[in-house]
Amino acid sequence: MKKPPKSKKKGTFIAIAIGAVIIGLVIIFSYYTEQASISGQRFGENLAQIQEDLKKNVSDYESKLALYQKGNLTKQQILAISDNHLTELEKILSRYESLKPPQPFITSLELFKRSTQTQLESDKLLKQWIETGDKSVKIQSDQLLQQSFDYESNALTSFEKAKKGIS
Repeated sequence: MKKPPKSKKKGTFIAIAIGAVIIGLVIIFSYYTEQASISGQRFGENLAQIQEDLKKNVSDYESKLALYQKGNLTKQQILAISDNHLTELEKILSRYESLKPPQPFITSLELFKRSTQTQLESDKLLKQWIETGDKSVKIQSDQLLQQSFDYESNALTSFEKAKKGIS
């Protein structure tokens, strides 16, 4: 029985080594892709929870404002409710900082934060309007509220584009 020449053994070894490296790279790539997907999903779930908490907080506050405007709450009661609402908004705003967005979602996260910050500023002015009755403060509050909606709308558009891989 004849031994194969050393160059054939060496060529076979190189081919096997290259194959092993390719398989290893595919496994590593698949692992990191899966981890990125899990990270992206976790980010999306955490962001959705923050947005849901924000929506609930704002909705609850708006119901209390309606009660105040109907005369069912005193000025002191709505001011205390306003203070609690503003504190909760600040807590919600700080929760954005703990999020670790995948690269494509950074812009949408910044827009969601800006929307919440603008909502907070609007509601501070709304409280000031309740205290003073100054209609110009109410107008400023309404303008900021509209700006907050615009930021949120842009954030949602940016988020959907990032999900689809559109830049």
